[in-house]
Amino acid sequence: MQRQLSPLDQMLASAQTALATVFAESTESSRPDPAAGLSSPELSASDKAAAARLMRVNHVGEVCAQALYEGQALAASSPQVRQSMLRAAAEERDHLKWCETRLNDLDGRPSFLNPIWYSGSFVMGLSAGMLGDRWSLGFLKETEEQVEAHLESHLDRLPTADVKSRAIVEQMKEDERAHAEAAHQAGAHPLPRPFKWLMRIASRAMTSTAHWI
Repeated sequence: MQRQLSPLDQMLASAQTALATVFAESTESSRPDPAAGLSSPELSASDKAAAARLMRVNHVGEVCAQALYEGQALAASSPQVRQSMLRAAAEERDHLKWCETRLNDLDGRPSFLNPIWYSGSFVMGLSAGMLGDRWSLGFLKETEEQVEAHLESHLDRLPTADVKSRAIVEQMKEDERAHAEAAHQAGAHPLPRPFKWLMRIASRAMTSTAHWI
C-alpha cells in the first residue's frame, strides 16, 4: 500500500521538483524521444535559429506545466485528483526532456527567466487548486486546449526540413489533447469566458518574451 504523504512531505517534494525543473538537467524520459532515430537534413543557420527559438518557447511551456501541476496537486482535495495531476506531470516531464534535448541539438538555450515562469505558474496552479477540484480540472482542461492550439501554430512556423522538432511537437500536441479530455471526463467545470481571455493574454506575454529571452 502506498504511504499517504503528509502536507510537509508534499511541500518538500514540490520544492524538490521546482529545483530539479529549473536548475538541473532533466532525467531520462519514460517514453522514447519522438525525434530519436529520425534522419534530418542539415538546417540553414536561419532555420536552425528559428527552430531553436520556438523550441525554447516550448521548453518554457513544459517548465510552466510542471509548476501548474505541482501547485494544483498540492491544493487538491481529492487524492484521486492529486494523483491524476501527478501522473500528467510525469508525462509532461517527458516533454521537458525532449525539448531540452532538441534545444541542445539546435545549439539553443533555455529561457533565462525560467525561475520566474515556474514561480508564477506554481502560484496560478495553487490558486486554481484552492478553488476546488472541479474548478482546478477546468483550469487544467482550458490550459491544455490553449497549449494544443499553441503547438499547432508552431507546426505552421517550424522549418519544414526540421523533422525532429516537428515530431516532438506533434507528440506533445497529442498528449495535451489527451490531458484535456481526461480532465473533462473527471468532471472539469467550464471556466468563465473572461477568465479564458485572461489566460490567453498571460500566455501570449510569456511566449513572446521567451521567444527571445
